[in-house]
Amino acid sequence: MALGTATAPYELRFDAGRISLDLLATTHPEERFDSLDVLSAWIAGAGLVPPGTSLAHADASWLVGFRELRGQVGQLVRGGLAVGRPSYELALRTSYDIALARVNELARVAPPAPRAVRGEDGALVRELIGPPGCEELLGAIARDAVELLTDPVARASLRQCEGDNCPIVYVDSSRGRRRRWCSSEVCGNRERVARHRRRAALARV
Repeated sequence: MALGTATAPYELRFDAGRISLDLLATTHPEERFDSLDVLSAWIAGAGLVPPGTSLAHADASWLVGFRELRGQVGQLVRGGLAVGRPSYELALRTSYDIALARVNELARVAPPAPRAVRGEDGALVRELIGPPGCEELLGAIARDAVELLTDPVARASLRQCEGDNCPIVYVDSSRGRRRRWCSSEVCGNRERVARHRRRAALARV
């Protein structure tokens, strides 16, 4: 199977600021990892493999692995935002610790090894030494999550999108840390439209 093209580019989001957070965005507004084609497109879009890398060896177990890691990273990210709140109870801490152990375990796996080769024009390009394994790719994401959650500056920049019913968490690297939405074009535009409609409704009263 070549890299998938079944999902339109706008349906796969890569604007959360970290690959581990981009993984969380694949549940919104609906499940994205419903086929190997889409998973392959996400792997390529996230930069986990060089352009043109074949993922013909991927099977259904990859979908399970990526979904499971997504759930575990989600627990760590959202659990980290909840630490110190009254609702952060024992059950949440236990679930958090289980997810943490699994992410740490995956982070031990070395990511796919790259090498530099000459392209058609003679310039060096990157390719992988061999077909990437699922656990190698999951390991790269798990390492990103570990680095994100153990970096005090990056962790302090985590924000929950203010969009209505939007679960996306992103790194706010904007000037003054004033970013409100996961995407100005998506949730930001939706909020602006809703605000305009509210004003128009009030004007009719």
